[in-house]
Amino acid sequence: MSNWGRWGPEDEAGTLNLLNPESVLGAVRTVRQGRVVSLAQPIGPSTSVPPHRHAPRRFMDRDAGDYALGARSPDGFRFAEDTITLASHSSTHLDALAHAWTGDELYNGHPAASLRSTRGASRCGADKLRPIVTRGVLLDLVAANGGPLQQSTPVTATDLETACKRIEVVIGAADAVLVRTGWWETHRGAHEYHDNEPGLTDDAAAWLTERDIALVGADNYAIEVQPSPPGTTFPAHITLLHQHGIPMLENLDLAELGAAAASTFLFVAAPLLLQGSTASPLNPVAVL
Repeated sequence: MSNWGRWGPEDEAGTLNLLNPESVLGAVRTVRQGRVVSLAQPIGPSTSVPPHRHAPRRFMDRDAGDYALGARSPDGFRFAEDTITLASHSSTHLDALAHAWTGDELYNGHPAASLRSTRGASRCGADKLRPIVTRGVLLDLVAANGGPLQQSTPVTATDLETACKRIEVVIGAADAVLVRTGWWETHRGAHEYHDNEPGLTDDAAAWLTERDIALVGADNYAIEVQPSPPGTTFPAHITLLHQHGIPMLENLDLAELGAAAASTFLFVAAPLLLQGSTASPLNPVAVL
């Protein structure tokens, strides 16, 4: 089972194709308070990253020190500017469909050879993602469990089904499903955050694909349980990204949303159109 060919042979957006005026209008109707909650983790030079990624860096191109050393200040005007470098998968980010695959083909049969260091991802990259306005659903496993999940706790399809029944919500087409494990709240900024996280099993990923969701996110670094089961490597990434074209929103901060006891809400996120990149950092928000 997959979504290959569902939106034509040239499709590179996957389940973001499910977003339409009707889903937007339906999502807007969930707003009751007008309260806006950021779901992003902070990002900066102190941001913790896994060993294979470059840490974010900031370079000041102009600051107050330049004026202290005699830089020109026409009519008293002064300004500051900076340059940042960061991995596209830094902090809160949305995985593009070029991020993970098996064999020689990306999502929808696009050739894996389209990924090259000279040009990046010419197929299924971050520039093929779209602005997202849809209904968000929070599956709060911290509330259901009475506290954050312990390391390497598998979140199964049964767990997701139970979480839906607890809040009396039926997940539907085009929903953005966010899973709160409490992992970020427990290991905020610590090295352990990138090891042995609780998260989705592959059967939970398959359960989500059956509901035709637009995207899935979680408050951990890979969404799925780590380490992967024996004989597999990031199987939920393959099920979600590669087979079904479902973008994955990693490294969320869902503590405030959980404290608000918000089950459904207006979810808004605008990926940066980074040409050739395999992910986009972003600041998703929930409007309650």
